[in-house]
Order: sequence, then structure tokens, then C-alpha cells
Amino acid sequence: MDSPRAAGLAPAIRHATAADLAAIVAIYNDSIPGRQATADTSAVTVDSRREWFAAFDPASRPLWVAESGGKILGWLGLRSFYGRPAYHRTVEVAVYVAQGAQRRGLARALLAHAMAAAPALGISTLLAFVFGHNGASLSLFRAAGFADWGALPRVAELDGVERDLVILGKRL
Repeated sequence: MDSPRAAGLAPAIRHATAADLAAIVAIYNDSIPGRQATADTSAVTVDSRREWFAAFDPASRPLWVAESGGKILGWLGLRSFYGRPAYHRTVEVAVYVAQGAQRRGLARALLAHAMAAAPALGISTLLAFVFGHNGASLSLFRAAGFADWGALPRVAELDGVERDLVILGKRL
């Protein structure tokens, strides 16, 4: 798999701003029809994601974008896990890459960036929730050192098909 730099993308990874929200939503919405990366079954709107976006905090729960040539090519967010104080050092990681920029190492670069930044953010455990049929994402996280920590069989239904959810984790 080519690196982003080898593929000519040379993305900059930076904190997302409100001006990026439309591009973030567009990338997310593009993932919905494939039924691989999200349990949403219809497109979300920018307005419906404003509160979600506002919950990210660069100092503790950041949302990063990968940008090249002024275009957002992917994003990665760290969200609090389970919402209780005892889990303050654990986050859920989600990463999405624009369809035309996939398989060029962008998700890997975003994930590496997040893992490097996590300790300074007070984060010691990363969790990823991935559909069992999403081989590309399972491979991405496993290659980054995540291990299978659990499975929830047939907990999602997409287009009448029951799907498993795999829980992957990594201690830093």
C-alpha cells in the first residue's frame, strides 16, 4: 500500500475547524451506502452534526483532518467512551477517508498521529468498533497493534442482514 506522500497526497494533519464540517459530513455520508463503516443507513446533515462537532476538544477529545491542496481527504475523531468518569483515559476512535483517497495510507497516517498524540491528551486506551464484514478497517487497526477484545454477534441490521460488531483495543 502506498504512503500518502508516495501517492502524491502529502496531507497535512491538523485540528478540524467549523469550516471543515461540511467536508467531514460529506466524507461520512459517502461511506453510508457501502454498509461497511457506519450503522447510519441514510445521510446526515451538517446541521444535525453541529452538536456532535462541538463535543470535540483539541485539548482532550480532538477531531483531526487530513488535508491536501486545500481539500479535506479524511478525518479521525476521538470520543469519550461510555460517558462515566472512571473511563476518562479511554476513547473510541473513528476514522473515515474520502472514497477517491482510500488505500493510500491516509487512515494509517491519521491513526498513527492519534496514537502519538494520545498520551499527552491523558489517553491510555483506544477502542475501535468495527463491523465484522469490514475487512479493510479490521486490517488497519490490527496492523496498528490493536487486538480483538470482543465481539457482539448480529447486533446490527443493515438492509435486512444481521451484522457482527468487533471491538478492537490498544493500550498505549
